[in-house]
Amino acid sequence: MEIEERQPVQPGSGHPVSGGPGSEEPVGERSEESSGPRRSPLARRPLIAAVAGCAVLGGVLVLLPSGGGGAPRPAPGAAARAVSAVGAGAPAALSDLAALIDDRKSRVRARPRDDVSWAVLGVAYTERARRTAANAFYPKAEKALRTSLRLRPADNVAALEGLASLAGARGDFRAAKRWGEAASKVAPKRWTTYPALIDAYTGLGDHKAVDRALGKLLALRSGPAAQAVASRVYRDRGRREDAAAAISDAAAGAATPSEQAAFLTQGGDLAWERGDRQESLDHYRAAVSTDADAYDALAGQGRALAALGRVPEALRAYRAALAERPVLRYALELGELYDKLGLGAEARAQYDLLRDVVRRDGAAGVDDEPVLGLFEADHGDPRAAVMELRAAWQRRPGIAVADALGWALHRCGADQAALGFAVRATDKEHGGGVRSALYAYHRGQIERDLGLSGPARRHLTEALRINPYFSPLLVPAAREALTALGEPAAGGPAEESGDEDTEAPPAAPGQTPAR
Repeated sequence: MEIEERQPVQPGSGHPVSGGPGSEEPVGERSEESSGPRRSPLARRPLIAAVAGCAVLGGVLVLLPSGGGGAPRPAPGAAARAVSAVGAGAPAALSDLAALIDDRKSRVRARPRDDVSWAVLGVAYTERARRTAANAFYPKAEKALRTSLRLRPADNVAALEGLASLAGARGDFRAAKRWGEAASKVAPKRWTTYPALIDAYTGLGDHKAVDRALGKLLALRSGPAAQAVASRVYRDRGRREDAAAAISDAAAGAATPSEQAAFLTQGGDLAWERGDRQESLDHYRAAVSTDADAYDALAGQGRALAALGRVPEALRAYRAALAERPVLRYALELGELYDKLGLGAEARAQYDLLRDVVRRDGAAGVDDEPVLGLFEADHGDPRAAVMELRAAWQRRPGIAVADALGWALHRCGADQAALGFAVRATDKEHGGGVRSALYAYHRGQIERDLGLSGPARRHLTEALRINPYFSPLLVPAAREALTALGEPAAGGPAEESGDEDTEAPPAAPGQTPAR
């Protein structure tokens, strides 16, 4: 999100000049801390291959993690640097973010009717919660942003954007859409509104709206932040090469360690999704080397190291990530790794941690589906998972929920209903173009239990082709299922390697049949 500051800024200071309330141009902050020269961008480091993906979470471009209680006192100017990073749509250093929160808390105590400082404080709280999993900050963020909106109810685009970001971070995509569209109506040429809307539309499964919003974003902005958002959309469409190119350009333009670490992490994510263990590990290590607080990259190291057979290192990486950022996905992945190793007690401890996180998240208004649904389907109560995921489908009918609901229905034995959701999650007509080994695996197992041997064989094979290491528990299950299915009968229908279930159209006379 971008923060709108209404005080004019001197030309040549390195900060944009405010256009006043309702201005459509993003505006930086000027304070005593920012009166000196701006920091120079880092020298560009060569990246390992092409980085892909984007560390944009929720509605605004992310700020990287706050370091918690042991961090040293930030140097003077940290709050101004954080505002400058937010204004550029880039991640901010954790110490700078902590300083920004302290600074705005002091400001609103001294000037309780300062709507801009309340909006900045709300955004900073949201990002601190998002990046550290300290979700108790979300209610504080909501209070600050609503206070800003109450103080300035008309044309308060900063508060509207902040509320869209907050809603997206909590998984409330309908509210994120409502706030984001209100912001874009006030300032349609303000580019920072569109990442929030893209996330909201994605969560709601409205992929045509995603494309429209991305078009508007790229027409207004061409820098690293916009390229990173574009990369994420391309990835969701299955356009891996385009995603890699976009995030590579974004990483090449990274100006700070936090920004570069975010893009490196996303590069690692995309490399992992295509089954390149070593490349993903290289990206994650580079990210942590660049910013020690890149906890997503630390967990990514655990994922890649486990796939490489370096299990003790993988366990250490996962534990370190969870100690700093206890989120559901890490706990589930570590628990399943323990399960694979036959360490049942340790696995149960991780699953207990996961349930504790869910309770804390619920108290902070965070919607943890579909990860929670997948956990319950495989390790808990599948019927409870179906109930929760059906409710989630009403709130956020996106591809991830479709996949999770389909799998939970399968685990309950309702395979015919399950197939409809699995098809939706992998059907390009409904936006399911992402190349996901997990989604293909789920669909293949559902088809197998329905006696659809050909499609089942095709999708299980596809899952292992996309990423032969996608899960320590499910990869062996996929191989066992393929063995049980056997080879197609000689002279039977040809197996297709693509995503479509329909057979290729008949060839015209004299042509070779299409495959």
